[in-house]
Amino acid sequence: YSHDQIPDLDSKVAIVTGANTGLGYATAVTLAAHGAHVFLACRSQEKAMEAIKRAKAEIQKDYPTLRAASNPKLEFLELDLNDLKKTRNAAHEFLAKGLPLHILVNNSGIAGAPFELNEAGIEKVFAVNHLGPFLFTMELLNRIKESQPSRIVNVSSFAAEFVSGVDIETLNDSTSAINTGSNMMRYGRSKLCNILFTKALARRVKDENVYVNASHPGIVRTEIGRRSEEHYGPNLSRVMELLTGIVFYTPKEGCLTQVYCATSPEIENRDVRGKYFIPIANELRPNPASEDVEAQEALWTYSEKLVQEKAP
Repeated sequence: YSHDQIPDLDSKVAIVTGANTGLGYATAVTLAAHGAHVFLACRSQEKAMEAIKRAKAEIQKDYPTLRAASNPKLEFLELDLNDLKKTRNAAHEFLAKGLPLHILVNNSGIAGAPFELNEAGIEKVFAVNHLGPFLFTMELLNRIKESQPSRIVNVSSFAAEFVSGVDIETLNDSTSAINTGSNMMRYGRSKLCNILFTKALARRVKDENVYVNASHPGIVRTEIGRRSEEHYGPNLSRVMELLTGIVFYTPKEGCLTQVYCATSPEIENRDVRGKYFIPIANELRPNPASEDVEAQEALWTYSEKLVQEKAP
C-alpha cells in the first residue's frame, strides 16, 4: 500500500488519537491531504494547534495536486486517555458537533513507563493503551454505526507477541510478576489487549458495515519508539526488527498500515474484520493468545465493569 493508492476521502470524518506527533500526526496529515475532515484528539491544545499549523503547511507542500491541499480540514479535540471521565467528555464533545464519524484510529499510546497506578487506581499503561481507547470507542460506536461504511483501527504492536496472556486478577497488583518485571512486558500486555478488543468488537459489529482491525506499524522513529531499546532491551529490540523484516520506518512510511486499514477499498471488498496487519498492509496471524474467545470476552467484561465503576 502506498500514498498514491489512498482513495479520495472527501466527505469523510476521522478522529486520530495522539495525532500531535509521530505516527498519529503522519496519519492525520495523510487522511486530511486526501480530503478527510480530521480531528486530532490530544491532551495538549497547544501541541495540537502547533501540529495543525505544521500539517497544513506540509500538506500544501507535499500534496500540491490534491484538491484538499488548498484548505485541509483539521481540528483539535481534547482527549486524555488516562482519565476516564475526560475520555467520555471528549467523545460527547465530538458527538455534540452532529458530524458523522467514518474513521476512528486509536493510535495514542505510551511505552517504557515504570509501574504506576493512575488516580483511579488503574495501572497506567493499561489505562492509556487499552481502557481509555475502549471507553472512547464505545461512546462513539453508535455514531460510527450511523455513518457506515466505517472503520475502526486499533494500533497494537509486535510487543504483544511476547506475552502469554492477560491476567485480569493481577493487572493492578504491584507485586505481580509482570508488574515487577520489565516495562516491555506491561507494554506488551496492553498491546495484546488491543488485539483482544479488536476481535471482540469485530464480532459484535459483524452484521454492520463497520470494519474493525488492528495493526502493528513496525519499528518507527517516533516519540513512543525513540526509547525502544530502553523498554525492549537491545537484544529484543533487534529481534523485533528482524522478525518484522525492517529496521526503522519514518512516520510517513510507518503510518501506511493503519491508513490501509482505515481507507483501502480492499477492506470492504474482502470483508476484512478482526484481523491484524503488519508493515506494509500485510495480514498476519497474531499471538495465539489473542484468538482465545474466552480471553476476549473476559477482557471486555472486565473493561465494562471498570469503566462503570471508575467513571459512572
